[in-house]
Amino acid sequence: MRKLLIAVFIGLSGAFGSCSGKSPATETPQPTDTTTANKVAVWVTNGTQSKLLKSENALSIVKSGTVPPSANLINIDFGSKLQEIEGFGAALTGSSAYLINKKLNATQRETFLKDLFDPQTGIGVSYLRITMGASDFSLEDFTYDDLPAGQTDATLSKFSIAKDQDDLLPVLKSVVGLQPSIKIMATPWSAPAWMKTSGKLGGGSLKPEWYAAYANYFVKYLDAYKKEGITIDALSVQNEPLHEAAYPSMGMDSSAQGEFIKNHLGPLFKDNGIKTKILLYDHNWDRPGYPMSILSDPKASQFVAGSAFHAYGGNVSAMSTVHDKFPDKGLYFTEISGGKWATNFSDNLKWNMSNIFIGTVNNWSKNALLWNIALDENDGPKNKGCDNCRGVVTLSSNGTITKNVEYYTIAHMSKFIRPGAFRVQSDKFASATQLESVAFVNPDGSKTLVVLNQGADNKKFTVGVGENQFSYTIEPNTVVTLVWK
Repeated sequence: MRKLLIAVFIGLSGAFGSCSGKSPATETPQPTDTTTANKVAVWVTNGTQSKLLKSENALSIVKSGTVPPSANLINIDFGSKLQEIEGFGAALTGSSAYLINKKLNATQRETFLKDLFDPQTGIGVSYLRITMGASDFSLEDFTYDDLPAGQTDATLSKFSIAKDQDDLLPVLKSVVGLQPSIKIMATPWSAPAWMKTSGKLGGGSLKPEWYAAYANYFVKYLDAYKKEGITIDALSVQNEPLHEAAYPSMGMDSSAQGEFIKNHLGPLFKDNGIKTKILLYDHNWDRPGYPMSILSDPKASQFVAGSAFHAYGGNVSAMSTVHDKFPDKGLYFTEISGGKWATNFSDNLKWNMSNIFIGTVNNWSKNALLWNIALDENDGPKNKGCDNCRGVVTLSSNGTITKNVEYYTIAHMSKFIRPGAFRVQSDKFASATQLESVAFVNPDGSKTLVVLNQGADNKKFTVGVGENQFSYTIEPNTVVTLVWK
């Protein structure tokens, strides 16, 4: 990953992650009754951290015209459904799984996982990204078919997911036990070294003569995980294919990825009746031409469910660029990390909500995922990659669990916008208000509006829904999630 370039990106885009300047509140959000007639549940996080996913007094829904609306009026059309939402979450990397499995005792682990994944007593994280083999956040370098230099394994007879049995699979099984419907996406950082031009896991590209074997590697992986009771909903062909590094990584330009999908991976999935989604690209917003060039090839495109993006370069609008040309293909946001380069809670709350959670969904993303779901107090364990990235939570060696700003940004979406929800058509606030918003309808019929105030003053706004309306005054540097039926 291009973690070493993050500092450059921040200079262009502003801070996007932070540790709390003080210990975040430990209040666990409780289930909210959103069925009370004419009431709107209110959940708030502000930049001062005096409110961290805090439940406030419910608002009253009244007939439009009963009271004058505020100047900041938006109307929501819940009958106008846009993209379906698949979930919100982060990556369960090898490092994260190790910390959860080995550094927490059984009681701590159960409490921790419930807080993250239980949709009632916790924040209901509903989508996880995992790595196929090692990444820059693993305990060591490995793939599922590693051999001594000079050897090959065309039939993949030595394929094994044994290393995932140590930490990743036990944690995944616990998560699935808490939330059986959770979506899981898998991504490789590198093919086995013997398949690559470099002969090593760091850098190099996939040799064309091993395209067929590598496609079979994906099938074996999906089968092995299925035998463990884990269903992989989607996979991307290669993490950050335009970046090669010392940690496991592999270059793969768009023509190579298109060729691999069109003539190997796609047909093999079809022949084996595999329903796992194939996603393109999985890299920064600054190169939307990469996925579009593959989607323009109908023979390759027929096997592709959509394109995945990261936020270490470019602008979120790139996702709409792809959607506008290929509206029948899904869009996914799959990675951004916070870190020590940006430590202001308020700034990072606003950046994450504006760009990642409100921004990606308003630009047609079906999900929004952050990077490591957990790291330790030393920003690790790490494997030759980013040396100052931060987890969604920090699991310290003494057992202390710190919820970082990323926890709250995920929570404002994952707890209240459930898989199967739809983004719906809603007005935009005038840019001068510094208010941003996105609205959804859930499978159970509940309605959700997320609003961000980037400004320095209180802002009152009114929400019009058909013949009804309600108003709310949002504090400066604050995000609010509003839920009603």
